[in-house]
Amino acid sequence: MYLFFIKKVFFDAWDNLLSLIVLNIGFVLIVAGIAYTSVVAEPGSVLFFVLYILLIFLFNFYSCGVAGYTKEIIYTGSGELKHIFKTAVNGWKQWTLLSVITVAEASILFIGFPFYLSVGGIAGLAGAVTIFWVTFFWILASQYYFPAGFQLNGGALKQIKKSFMLLLDNTGFTIFLGLHTIVVFALSFFTAFLIPGISVIMLSHQIALKLRLYKYDYLEENPDAKRSAIPWDALLAEEREHIGPRSIKGMIFPWKD
Repeated sequence: MYLFFIKKVFFDAWDNLLSLIVLNIGFVLIVAGIAYTSVVAEPGSVLFFVLYILLIFLFNFYSCGVAGYTKEIIYTGSGELKHIFKTAVNGWKQWTLLSVITVAEASILFIGFPFYLSVGGIAGLAGAVTIFWVTFFWILASQYYFPAGFQLNGGALKQIKKSFMLLLDNTGFTIFLGLHTIVVFALSFFTAFLIPGISVIMLSHQIALKLRLYKYDYLEENPDAKRSAIPWDALLAEEREHIGPRSIKGMIFPWKD
C-alpha cells in the first residue's frame, strides 16, 4: 500500500508534469508576495499583518482551485486549468474557513507559545505543550482537508471533523503521508519549488484519501471483516492495472521499450 502510493503519486505527477509546473508558478508568486511583505511593511505594523492575512486568504483560495484540479487528475486522468478559478470561487467556504484557522493558528504560535514559555512553571509548560500538540495534530489532519472537501460530501465544518476522523483511524499512514510531504517539500528547494512543488504535495494528499476510501468501501460491504487485515492487493488491483507495467526508463526513453 505504502509503496504503491509513492508509485501512483510519481506516475500521476509525471503524466501531468507541465500543468503541475504551471500551478507551482502560481504558488511561488504568492509565497514571494508573502516574503516581500516583510520588505514593504515594517514587521509588527498594522499594514504588515493586514498584508499577511490577505496573502494567506489568497494562498488558500488558490490552493482550493488546485485541489479541485488534482482531484480531477486522479479520477479522470487530467484536468482543465481554466476551471481552477471557478472551482476556488465555488469552494469559498472551504478556503475561508481554512484561512481563518491558519490565521488563528499562526497567532497562537507566534504570540501564545512564546508567552507560555516566558511564564514558566507547570502552567507555562502545560500551555506550551498543549499548543504544540494541537498544532501537530492539526497539521497531520489538515492533509485531508481539501481532499475531504472534494471527494466526500458535507460542508466545510464537516471537512474538519472528517479530517480528524481519518487521522485517528489511519494514524500510521497519516504520519507516513506527513513524512512524504516533508520529503517532497525538501526536494522542491532544489528546483525553486517548480517541481515537485506544492501542487504535487496536494496531488499526493488527494491520492492518499482516494486509496484510503477503498478500505471504507470494503468495510461497508464486509462489516464483519477485521480492520487490521484489509486485502489491499485486491482492493488496489484496478489502480495497479491503470498504471500498468511502467518504468522510469520507459517514461524518459519510451522508444526503447
